[in-house]
Amino acid sequence: MKSENRQRRRRNGEIIDGMNQSNELLDREACYRAFQTHDPRFDGRIFVGVTSTGIYCRPICPARVPKFENCRFFASAAGAQEAGFRPCLRCRPEIAPELAFWRGTSNTVNRALKLIADGALDESEAGVEALAARLGVGGRQLRRLFQQHIGASPIAVAQTRRVLFAKHLIHDTRLPMTEVALSAGFRSVRRFNETFRKMFGRPPSALRRGHKAAGTGTSHSAQEGVTLRLSYRPPYDWTGMLEALAARADARLEHVDDDVWHRIVELDGKQGTVSVAHLAERNAVAVTIRFPEVRALPAIVARVKRVFDLGADIATIGSHLARDPKLAPLIAKRPGLRAPGDWDRDTVGTSLDSDAPPAWRPWHAYAAQHLRMASHG
Repeated sequence: MKSENRQRRRRNGEIIDGMNQSNELLDREACYRAFQTHDPRFDGRIFVGVTSTGIYCRPICPARVPKFENCRFFASAAGAQEAGFRPCLRCRPEIAPELAFWRGTSNTVNRALKLIADGALDESEAGVEALAARLGVGGRQLRRLFQQHIGASPIAVAQTRRVLFAKHLIHDTRLPMTEVALSAGFRSVRRFNETFRKMFGRPPSALRRGHKAAGTGTSHSAQEGVTLRLSYRPPYDWTGMLEALAARADARLEHVDDDVWHRIVELDGKQGTVSVAHLAERNAVAVTIRFPEVRALPAIVARVKRVFDLGADIATIGSHLARDPKLAPLIAKRPGLRAPGDWDRDTVGTSLDSDAPPAWRPWHAYAAQHLRMASHG
């Protein structure tokens, strides 16, 4: 019976997330095997909390695999953090590829996650009721949905987002700590320092001293430019994505030059630029942002993730679409072809033509993209 239950929770080599009341994944043996083998297919899908160290890791962490009895497994970084674990400094959970939350989860949770990514809960922890009101549900209902689908409360998700985004900036940029704190949504540098001391037992600056910052070199402000690395789950058809973006581009705002996408960014009356290049060997893109308001960085990063469809579990999507005999050869020819999103609207594929499917049926957008590329690409 136990074996049959496990099989029902697996599909196409994936673990289907079942959680107990403490927000942990139920199939601990299967999770542990993924952790033992450092299986990259589960990166971003499973987080491992190690009770002997108080740290949570990605399945691909290079550290020695802990004993099975010392492991707790979570479906999200927020779930692990809410359980009292702190992020690993070696495998860096903040750069794990993010899965698109529309797949198999509540539409209300999906909308809430996007609002949280835009800073909806950064101003006050009492903002859950206001967030729920924007979504047309009660605060209690929203908390219940988050526990069901994410394994963590809305506040825990927002706090994890702040901490991991700040940690990302500390490691990969030379931004002053004041700008790091503001860009990550902390209301004050004092609160920022307190959070990091409580979590890591050291000030934020100590994390930077141990790691050489990358990307921006001597740049010390968001206006001068910061570069962040954003991961995705391979494969990725970069050529196909650039072709799709170039075909729809508004020449006044965006263009593709030498395999790099450039766009003028306008937010809240301010203007800057963003450039995105491919780091194929690292399964990531390098995003360079120049913008006068540091608080806008998370919103710009969220839009880049949406435009480049970085959260897609493209292998699963491709395997399902390949069941169609017409699509199978197209998918085999262009593995990793994605459906570009819209910069201003939360849609997938709908800006490419008027007949594209609605955003709530996104897998059809991938089929349409393959057919479009076969006809015109």
